[in-house]
Formats: sequence, structure tokens, C-alpha cells
Amino acid sequence: MEGPFVEKMFNEPRLAINRVYTRGGDKGETSLAGGERLPKDAPRIEAYGTVDELNAYIGVARQTAEDLLIAHPALAELDTILKRVQHELFNVGSILATLPKDIHPRQPRVTQAEITQLEKEIDRMNEVLPELRSFVLPGGCRLNAELHVCRTVCRRAERYSVALSRGEEIDPDIVRYLNRLSDALFVWSRWASHTLGVPEILWEPNRAASGRQEHQS
Repeated sequence: MEGPFVEKMFNEPRLAINRVYTRGGDKGETSLAGGERLPKDAPRIEAYGTVDELNAYIGVARQTAEDLLIAHPALAELDTILKRVQHELFNVGSILATLPKDIHPRQPRVTQAEITQLEKEIDRMNEVLPELRSFVLPGGCRLNAELHVCRTVCRRAERYSVALSRGEEIDPDIVRYLNRLSDALFVWSRWASHTLGVPEILWEPNRAASGRQEHQS
């Protein structure tokens, strides 16, 4: 017996992608979802292009997590979360790639629900982590380093979205979501190291070359 019908909040994509190239962007312009043309270096294109870049990096981190699942099955939780985030980032890109006047009421987007979910995951996964006594350096294991790359690209996507909002109207939930996601990626990087049993590398200012100079009288 089938369960109750749940109405989907967003429209499903209606795409028929059968050509990889169109030559339409050969002069440095691209089309938004509503058909309007913009230069490829326009703030709106920078914003959703960086979200796309972030999605690709998260795909790399997720694949690393999947490759470790047999030895570390606890990473399945992170793998599931990252896959959901990839879908959410496509929803972010959907709105950024559409001018406000062309946005459909049921167009995919992120809402407070996605932000709240990230906050719950941050709080729950942070509970098992040791208190930090210094900043952490990316690394120690590949998954940690990749999640830190995701975090920094997420911050850049957030900055581009804020810059876009200075001159154009954008959904404020986009900036809030990206801000929270960067926090989550930081926690996930630490959680990954903790789950894999890899010590974190803490910032030690005096490990710098100048911090180890001998003082002569």
C-alpha cells in the first residue's frame, strides 16, 4: 500500500539537453533563465557561477567520503548530507540565474527550512568535537582539506551574492543559506577528521620562520 501523497513544493525541471554547445556565448554573453542576455562577467553570473563551482568541489569531497565508507561507515551520514546540499545549491543557482521579474512562484529555491536544517546538523555534529584552542589548518587528511576548500569557495559565493545584492534585488535567504553552509563545512571538516581518527593541525604562530629566530645579545 502506498503512503499518503505529498505535494511537491517546487516544479520539476523541464529540460531536454541534447546539444553541448550552441555558439551563443562566443561573444562573451550568456542567457539567464528568463532569456535575458548578460555579459559573462556580470555580478549575477559571477554569483551563480561560483555556486556552481562550489557544487563541483562538494562533489569531489562527497566522492572522497564514499571511497572511505567501507573502512569508516560513519561517513555515510556526511555523504547523505553533502548530496542533499548539492541539490540545494542547484536550487540557489536556479534563483540567481533568474531575474526577479521572471521568477516563478514554484521555482526551486532555498528557504528558512534549509537554513534551519544546517543549524541542526552543525549543533549535533559539533557536540562530539573537542573544544578548539586555536585556529585549525586545513589538512591532516584529504577529506578535511577538500571540505576546507569547499568552505572557502562557499565564502566567495557568499561575497559575490552580497555584492550582487548591493545593486539588484535577490532573495535574502540565499545569503543566509551560504553563510550557514560555510559554517557547516567548517564543522564537517573537523567532524571528518574526528571520525577518521586524524589529529587536527592547529595554528601555531611561532612555527613561522620569524617566530623561530634566535635572539643574540
